[in-house]
Amino acid sequence: MQFQNRHFYLIKLQYLGFRFHGWQKQPDVPTVEKMVKRTLRFVLDHSNFKVLAAGRTDAKVSVNETYIELFIDNEPIDTDQFLQDFNLNLPSDIRALSVQPTNRDFNVIQHPKIKEYIYLFSHGEKFHPFCASLMVYMKTELDIPLMQEAAQLFEGTHDFWSYTYKPKENTNTVSTVNSCCVEKNTLFTANFFPEESFVFRVSGSGFKRHQVRLMMGSLFDLGMHKITLEAFKANLDGSKKIHLSHIAPPSGLILYRTTMEL
Repeated sequence: MQFQNRHFYLIKLQYLGFRFHGWQKQPDVPTVEKMVKRTLRFVLDHSNFKVLAAGRTDAKVSVNETYIELFIDNEPIDTDQFLQDFNLNLPSDIRALSVQPTNRDFNVIQHPKIKEYIYLFSHGEKFHPFCASLMVYMKTELDIPLMQEAAQLFEGTHDFWSYTYKPKENTNTVSTVNSCCVEKNTLFTANFFPEESFVFRVSGSGFKRHQVRLMMGSLFDLGMHKITLEAFKANLDGSKKIHLSHIAPPSGLILYRTTMEL
């Protein structure tokens, strides 16, 4: 296979993560990468391709918008026909939104991007079981105004040491959150959703593994009055090296939007 015969494509993808063990291919369990590669082999009718994801997701985490890069050796594809065939053969909980050519200088991992994550949750009366794949139910009543006040404190540049899962001595834990809030959920609706649900929204150029779920776990602890606002603020001081253990369940987390200037 010659490098000069390689063709490059960017695929915008979305999927419901509830039945998958994350993105990355693993033996003996269903993953999104495994399903995508299996479908590509069928549609392309060969295995002379490689897939690179803009990021990985954990088990049960869903994605509304992300990108994968597809490298195909030998023959180029008709992007319109490929998109139609690809979606026709993907499982119903994975969908490709678009396909466009790129070039060998583009790298989907290194290319600058902004990611917005959301986390759907409710409290009060228990929700319909159909909600479980997208939303987390909190048995304890939550102090939503206090959570809204605290969420704004995440904005800006901080040392997120406490919100970094198992940081090593050389791990860079300083990063910038562009925007962050807790608000009533109007992004996703269904007739089986509770009358009132909420969404934690956070955006930035990069997040460490479990970081958003640790942020949500800290907000849950605050909303249940398990910690004070002062303790919450202390968690944002990385020099204090406070270990956080409450990682919110994965099923409420959605990579909502990936913004990439092409």
